[in-house]
Amino acid sequence: MMVVKIAFFGFIALLFSVGMIVPSFAHTTVEVGPYQVEAGWGIEPPVVGIRNDLVFTITEAGETEGTRKGVTSVFKNTEATVMFGGASKKIDINSDPRPGHYYSPIIPTKTGTFQVELKGDIRGTPVNIKIPVEDVEPTAVLDFPPTSSGGDTDIAALKNAISSLQQDVSKLNSGEKVPSNGGESYDFAIFALSISAAAIILAIVSLVKRK
Repeated sequence: MMVVKIAFFGFIALLFSVGMIVPSFAHTTVEVGPYQVEAGWGIEPPVVGIRNDLVFTITEAGETEGTRKGVTSVFKNTEATVMFGGASKKIDINSDPRPGHYYSPIIPTKTGTFQVELKGDIRGTPVNIKIPVEDVEPTAVLDFPPTSSGGDTDIAALKNAISSLQQDVSKLNSGEKVPSNGGESYDFAIFALSISAAAIILAIVSLVKRK
């Protein structure tokens, strides 16, 4: 059984190496007359704050049945707009060296759903479509080590600091001396400790909410 598994995975690796299997991308293809318009991200998954490209592939039927060829000069009469919620922005489209392939650099600044609107015409065929692309993910999909572990450590440290301050307040209330630089003002010492404890508690609440 182990030999069979090794042979199977070896065969899969061989297919990848010779190009018989290609990685799948979350691109969306729309039919517009005789053309196929495909849109997606150049790097997937797209991550917020990291430079990426919106990529387009426009093809038509090739000379041989079952084949397709790239369409050139598509964006000569077609405008592209990227949309997120109620926000939109017209984008400049660059031609890839491969016929029918185009791209537009973009840095997604928010996580969520983006879509691209194309308006105009492709060689006389009217185009007015909106194409959804893969959702932009938070940086957590790439973060290592996870940032949450650091947050847990910070909260634990803050809780320990509060506990220490509470012990000092208890000692002061019972009349026990707490090491100080002169201890000239007992009331001010308690007030300062109370303020510090409250500030730390607020910081903890803020950290927890951000999670």
